[in-house]
Amino acid sequence: MLVSLVDGCAQAKNVVPGSVMWTLDGDRTVRTTVVDVTAVKGRQAVDVVTDRMTFTVGPDLLLLTPDGWTRAADAAGTAVAWTHAKKLCRERPVIRPGYDFGYFVGATCADGTVYKNYVSLIVNDEGFASRYATALTACTGLPARLEAVTRPSGYLKRDLPGFRVRVVSSYLSDALRHYAGGDAHHQRQRFPRVVLRDLDTVEGFLDGYIEGDGCLKGRTGRQIVSANVPFLAELAQIIGARFTPAKSGLASQLYVSNRWADRNTFHPEHHPIHPPESSWIKVREVRPRPALGAKPFTFYSYRLAPYPTFLVNGHLVREPW
Repeated sequence: MLVSLVDGCAQAKNVVPGSVMWTLDGDRTVRTTVVDVTAVKGRQAVDVVTDRMTFTVGPDLLLLTPDGWTRAADAAGTAVAWTHAKKLCRERPVIRPGYDFGYFVGATCADGTVYKNYVSLIVNDEGFASRYATALTACTGLPARLEAVTRPSGYLKRDLPGFRVRVVSSYLSDALRHYAGGDAHHQRQRFPRVVLRDLDTVEGFLDGYIEGDGCLKGRTGRQIVSANVPFLAELAQIIGARFTPAKSGLASQLYVSNRWADRNTFHPEHHPIHPPESSWIKVREVRPRPALGAKPFTFYSYRLAPYPTFLVNGHLVREPW
């Protein structure tokens, strides 16, 4: 079987005391160190078939389910904790809340694009792109810079100059999808309640979002234009504004007063700022696998600290007590 070391995947037989392994603490990936390794012989193993793959382990190895730990031999039909093994070695930037974080999330929700492993913003306004890049770096520490690009205009039937900010980070992409309810598409994204930590973060979000999808409305406020009605309806409750969706499928408008905070409709909420890195996947089948011929299986067990668990092909396991 393959286990997840910090230096990369390795066969179980190649793990030695002092090796550092990946494991899970709740829905976050953490590190744990091998203190001792023991090898035992056995005639019986099991093939555990999950939604992701099939792996072979000893029948008494424990897998984590929503109801607690269960033997691998008894895991058929249950859900088990799993994380994407290929994402374990990626960089995990420290995301800092505050005005810059709110601005980055707001501008991305309005005008950005979230891909599988990178985040991008392409706009015509160089100042907007520059402010976005500055906010992104300030709240994540990731380097962001402007690139001059061209993009086609369907209305003018020609290419127009623009500016792009692009940062490669699957971790940041996962975080933004998590904030938006799992779908970063502008017409389906949910309001990212992670920005409700404090007024400073909300103000940053409004500035970033309105700069992308809004406009000035005299001296007393600004206007947001969007076809995502549930998004605007949720935001309207937070800022204490009246909101009436447009009819006939047209884009709706929401007025944001400059004095919205005086209405006392904002109540801080705490939501995890880092994305979850684990999920539950189903065990489809557990197949007995007897040793063939005279050669038995060799099973390796580990004593670890500070966490007693480790990952087998991304699945969270621990030795039986």
